[in-house]
Amino acid sequence: MSRTSIDVNDLPYPDGDFYAFEELLSDKERSRLEEMRTWLTREVRPHAVTWWNQGSFPQELIPKVAELDPMSPVRRQGYSNLFAGMAHAEFSRADTSIATFLGVHDGLFTGSIEALASKEQQEEWLPDIYAMRKIGAFGLTEPLGGSDVAGGTRTTARRDGNSWVLNGAKRWIGNATFSDWVVVYARDLADDQVKGFLVDTTTPGYSATKIENKIALRTVENADIVLEDVVVPDDHHLAGANSFRDTNKVLKVTRLAVGWQAVGQQLAAFDVARRYAVEREQFGRPIASFQLVQQQLVQILGNAMSSMGMMVRLSQLEDAGRAKDEHSALAKAFTTARMRESVAAGRNVLGGNGIVADYEMAKIFADAEAVYSYEGTQEINTLVTGRAITGIAAFV
Repeated sequence: MSRTSIDVNDLPYPDGDFYAFEELLSDKERSRLEEMRTWLTREVRPHAVTWWNQGSFPQELIPKVAELDPMSPVRRQGYSNLFAGMAHAEFSRADTSIATFLGVHDGLFTGSIEALASKEQQEEWLPDIYAMRKIGAFGLTEPLGGSDVAGGTRTTARRDGNSWVLNGAKRWIGNATFSDWVVVYARDLADDQVKGFLVDTTTPGYSATKIENKIALRTVENADIVLEDVVVPDDHHLAGANSFRDTNKVLKVTRLAVGWQAVGQQLAAFDVARRYAVEREQFGRPIASFQLVQQQLVQILGNAMSSMGMMVRLSQLEDAGRAKDEHSALAKAFTTARMRESVAAGRNVLGGNGIVADYEMAKIFADAEAVYSYEGTQEINTLVTGRAITGIAAFV
């Protein structure tokens, strides 16, 4: 049986939505989600492995993404958080690297402007950001600061008249090799509070160097950023970014988005493993006819649906204004753990071909490791949840 003889649309549950969660969306949202899915199937998935193997971001894709207009679906376009989550899962299902590019530009960077900039700053900056004429990055993590960056930000900001002078370094900053702007979070030397600044990447003293030799999200151009006496005008200090508590307003929402990425990764693993299982023959019949292969496919689907169920409820809580930090923390911890199990099972189904990127699963398997790590590690998100249910903090 040839690898192209099965049309996934002819199989039961062609979209993998076993419990019909998409029916919770409005008719308008379902239509928009299908439009995005069709675009991703045409413009992203056929090229994703090539981009991943090359290890560079396809900047020529940006105008096409802009034409699709996925920016700020909740605040700007009036869609529900549930729709926004499902859309982000679809991007991840097609390619987690492209989803991460969008998550950085739209979620972390644009989210910082929407949540923390003044009305005047928003009016000046957001039109170019929404139209993707200006691409953004989010500078929080540092070479020596990850989970402890809230109380240990080493990058500094010093007020000098009508300007600020930034010094320090950031690491793992997605989009930073080609972004026009980056929001940099730095500790104010005067009051020891973390504040946010919009930095033009052409400013003297700013440099970004691509991190090479990654095994995950190879298409994403993460960078090491160095800031040496970078002068930022005071009107580029985000008016509402004056403590790490302010920064956390952005992270709570983007952590929710990473949970949806974990759903998308699992659906991608299900797509590839199911297709391979019904096409690949051993002992004269498709391997999908073997009990242990079916067990692994059902494990992937069960993990994906339990993760989606949690994310659907969390998105509903977000829509109702009731979602809390610990809700996002538990969701991120749970869904990414299930994701790790799912992509491992998917790799098993493909056997030796599961370690060859040409078959897609190797890329899905490797990319899951990045999703598992960013936006708070498994351990930190577990302890955030533990603090919420015991009232006792197990970390500083």
